[in-house]
Amino acid sequence: MKRIVLFLATNLAVILVLSVTLRLLGVDRFFDANGLDLGALLVFSLVVGFTGSIISLLLSRPMARWSTGAHVIDPPRTADEAWLVATVDKLAQRAGIGKPQVAVYQGAPNAFATGAFRDASLVAVSTGLLQGMDREEVEAVLGHEVAHIANGDMVTLALIQGVVNTFVVFLARIVGYVVDSMLLGRHDDEQHVGTGPGYYVTVFASEIVLGLAASMIVAWFSRQREFRADAGSARLLGAPEPMIAALARLAGLPPGGLPQSLRTFGITDMPSWLGLFASHPPVEVRIEALQQARRAPMATSR
Repeated sequence: MKRIVLFLATNLAVILVLSVTLRLLGVDRFFDANGLDLGALLVFSLVVGFTGSIISLLLSRPMARWSTGAHVIDPPRTADEAWLVATVDKLAQRAGIGKPQVAVYQGAPNAFATGAFRDASLVAVSTGLLQGMDREEVEAVLGHEVAHIANGDMVTLALIQGVVNTFVVFLARIVGYVVDSMLLGRHDDEQHVGTGPGYYVTVFASEIVLGLAASMIVAWFSRQREFRADAGSARLLGAPEPMIAALARLAGLPPGGLPQSLRTFGITDMPSWLGLFASHPPVEVRIEALQQARRAPMATSR
């Protein structure tokens, strides 16, 4: 119920912010006088902007299983699978969420969580991670993924993606209309919108440029959620040391890639030559954040 309210509130907030901004700047009157219905464009942008991210969120579990080849453990067939399921269930109970599906997939060290709802989610771990870490480190990684679910990170980032998509669609068409009007020399009494080739070329180019800027915004939010998930793992396990050890181990293991749609919710990210587009902070920065959190109570007590 909270997520439905959050979704509706986000849509309403986007509409209000755009509408008030355009009205204060007088932009709405200018474009209305020149034949562009900003209200209709805003509704169109919201539908286009949010539809993709919401559908992706709702289909995230089956798509994750399909794209990684993960098989859900139901029921456990080995002692290791039984431990894995029991550990996730224990962490989920501590976090106050429903038991997630637990899956394993073949691949280099990584893990991820996905799902639209706190009580209907999926936690998947790669064979490379299970083979490259001891059980305490694996438990810390599982705590990190459970914290993602408990924090509602999948829904939050889907909403953020929807908001930035809306602005990209909206602003690209505004720029396209302005450029097209300039190229065609359209006068105030002409009511045709986007009839020239300049409109389509400009919209396409603007969506690429604005889309890159939007990706940086989403990536920044994703990096902040990673710090929260690391801290969440430390809380669930009662100490930050297991998560620090797991991150240190990850730094020495070959990175395990994930499909683009899942990369935000993995334990590690593929190396990026541009840090602004990385969905995860550098491992050493994450370790330092956990170490600072561990020292904070001591500094406060003094």
